[in-house]
Amino acid sequence: LRVDALSAIVLLVVTGASTFALFAAYHSMDDQIEPRRQSLFYAAWLLALAGLSGIAVSADAFNIFVFMEISSLASYVLVAGGPDKRALPAVYKYLIFGTVGATFYLIGVGLIYMMTGTLNLADMAIRVQEVSDQNPVLVAAGFITVGLALKAAVFPLHIWLPNAYTFAPHVVTVFLAACATKVSLYVLLRFDFFVFQPNLAGHEFQFAYFLMPLAILAILIASAVAMFEKNLKRLLAWSSIPQIGYIMLGVSLVNIAGLTASILHIFNHAIAKGSLFLAVACLALHFRNLNLTNIAGSARAMPWTMAAFVIAGLSLIGVPGTAGFISKWYLITAVLSMGTAGIALAAVIVVGSLMAVVYIWRIVEHAYFQVPENPVSAREAPLGILTVTWIAVLANLYFGLNPELPVALSTSAASVLIGYTP
Repeated sequence: LRVDALSAIVLLVVTGASTFALFAAYHSMDDQIEPRRQSLFYAAWLLALAGLSGIAVSADAFNIFVFMEISSLASYVLVAGGPDKRALPAVYKYLIFGTVGATFYLIGVGLIYMMTGTLNLADMAIRVQEVSDQNPVLVAAGFITVGLALKAAVFPLHIWLPNAYTFAPHVVTVFLAACATKVSLYVLLRFDFFVFQPNLAGHEFQFAYFLMPLAILAILIASAVAMFEKNLKRLLAWSSIPQIGYIMLGVSLVNIAGLTASILHIFNHAIAKGSLFLAVACLALHFRNLNLTNIAGSARAMPWTMAAFVIAGLSLIGVPGTAGFISKWYLITAVLSMGTAGIALAAVIVVGSLMAVVYIWRIVEHAYFQVPENPVSAREAPLGILTVTWIAVLANLYFGLNPELPVALSTSAASVLIGYTP
C-alpha cells in the first residue's frame, strides 16, 4: 500500500462522492430501484467503492488491475440497475470499452513485468531506468496509456460515457461522474510520471504530441456537442468530456505547474459535477422526463434546487469565486509559461469556458424564463436531499474563496510525481 498527497486527493474524491450520493439515495432510491433489488444494489455500490478506493492506495500494478475490475464490474451492475431499459445497451458499450481498456493495461503491465521482474510500482520505477532504451518499454507505456485513457473517457475514447451517465440511476450518475474517470486518470498519472518518468527516451514526445491535441479537441468538440443536447443529464454527461480535456491539457505540459492545475481540476470538477448531478437528482423526483423543454419553469416550483444548480454551473464554467475558477486559472497560468503556443492554449481554455456558458445558460433559460408545454405538478425537493445538495454547492464556493488546502495538496502531489527520484 502507498498513500501520498495524490492518493489522498483521490481517496477524498471517491469517499466524498460516495457519501453524498448515498445520502441522496435515501430519498430517491425507491423511485428507481425495486425494494427487492436494493440489497443487491447497495452490495454493488460497496464493491465499486472498495475497488476505487483500493486503486488509490495500491502500490502493486496487478493489484491495481484487480481493484479496477472489481470497481468496473460493480459499476456495470449499478448503471444497469435502474428502471430505464436504455441503460442495457449503454452498459454493454461501457462493458466493451472497459474490457478493452483493462486488457490493454494488463498487456502493458505484462511487458513491464517481463523486463523488470517486479509488479511493485516503486521497484518498477527503479528497474525501468535500467531498460529505458529498449523499445518494449515504450510499447508498454503506450498500451497502459491507451488502456487507461479508455477507462478515463479521454477523447476520442469517450463513446461509452454519455449514454452510461444519462441512463444510469441518478445517484449512480452522481457517484460515477464525480470520481470514476478521476481514478483512471490517477492511475495514468501514477504510471506515466512515477514509473515511466518523462526522462525516458521518447516519452515526453508522447505527451506533447499525442495527449495535447486530443485534449484540445475534447475541449472544443465535446463542448460543441453539449451546446446542442436536449436532455439535461446527457448535456451534463457530455460536459464531463471537455473537463477531462482540461485535465489532460495540464498533464501534457509535463511540468509541475501543469500537473498542479490538472490535479486541482480533478478535485474541483468532482465537486462541481457532483453538485450538478445532485441537483438533477432533486429535479428527477418530480420531473420524470429530463428533456429541457419538460423542465421549463421548474425554478418556480423548485427555487432552491435550481439556485443550487446555477451555482454549481458557475463553478463548472469557471466563474471567479468558485472552485472551478481556481483550477482553470492555474491551468491558464501554466500554459502561458510556454510563450506563443501558450497564448493559443489559453485561448482554447477561454473558448471552452465560453461554450460552457452557452450550454449552462440553455438550462437556466428553460428553468427560469420559459413556460412548460405540459405543466407538471412539482414541489421543492425533500429537505434531506436538498441539504446534501447545498453542502456540495457551498463547497464550490468555499474552495473558490479559500483554495489553500486543495492547492497545497495538488502542488505536493505534482512535486511527488514530477520530481520523484528512485
